[in-house]
Amino acid sequence: MDVLDKIKASVAAELEQFNEAFRKTLYSDNPLLETAVEHLLKAPGKQIRPLLVLLSARMVGKVDEKVINVALALEMLHTATLVHDDVVDESDRRRGLPSVNALLSSQVAVLTGDYILSKALECAALTEDVRVVRYIAQLGQALADGELLQLDNKDSDVLSESAYFDIISRKTASLFSVCARLGALAAGGSEADAERLGQFGKLVGICFQIRDDVFDYGTAEVGKPVGNDMKEGKLTLPAIYAVKHSENEEMFELALKVRRREATAKEIQKLIDFTVSEGGLEYAAWHMKDMQGMADGLIDDTREASIAEALHLLASFVAERVF
Repeated sequence: MDVLDKIKASVAAELEQFNEAFRKTLYSDNPLLETAVEHLLKAPGKQIRPLLVLLSARMVGKVDEKVINVALALEMLHTATLVHDDVVDESDRRRGLPSVNALLSSQVAVLTGDYILSKALECAALTEDVRVVRYIAQLGQALADGELLQLDNKDSDVLSESAYFDIISRKTASLFSVCARLGALAAGGSEADAERLGQFGKLVGICFQIRDDVFDYGTAEVGKPVGNDMKEGKLTLPAIYAVKHSENEEMFELALKVRRREATAKEIQKLIDFTVSEGGLEYAAWHMKDMQGMADGLIDDTREASIAEALHLLASFVAERVF
């Protein structure tokens, strides 16, 4: 049993309940929509976000229908943003498979994302908890805000780690944070429980995004083409560090060219090789290890032992599965 399987085993019954509800909730008798949804269900990912909801709920209480609806709402919101992001980025791959826009069309992808988003709002309403609806509404704003910041950042001639962390805090960490926070609240946890677990989720989310960015350098077989971020004009933490730390003017100009999406495949590979040689991946790994340590410190080990262990494993799984 690998680490992720061990984490899932701690909430196996609850995760099965979630998966059944997810498929049932997204059912449609519209043939085109059903084709898109079935395609998305072929590659569900690692399910880190619903796991965060379920584990946080179990840390403070039990998983009931309200918690399941929270997990559904958040995973559907996440899925909708992925579908829309692929249209914005003109991406043709997602989790090793063709994206919806590549398989069908951008029009179908946008409308499929809208459908899934509306389902997310319906699940949030079914909790009959205004806090859940408010957090999910604010989360949707943060995710869109992060995407817009990233688009605006492509026109900047400044390489900034703080801007990078600001973007991923909104685009990725905000979702992880709300998953953990609402899991706790939906299960009857206190505001203090929710705040603590929300901070845990934020740190895990930052680690998750840095790890995903490191995969762009070909460090693992994850269905993500090497150099894909750079092809889309995205400069992530490893490259930002390598260029700034080296103070290499040629690489700085090349980085800006990549950001403007004017670089050739050969030039992109040159920046990738430079980033690796200048320790960009090690620098990213150091940040993840630091975040993991802070996340571990937020887990209340006096609560249910198996759930606390699963949360520790989740933090290490996200931070350490790099190279």
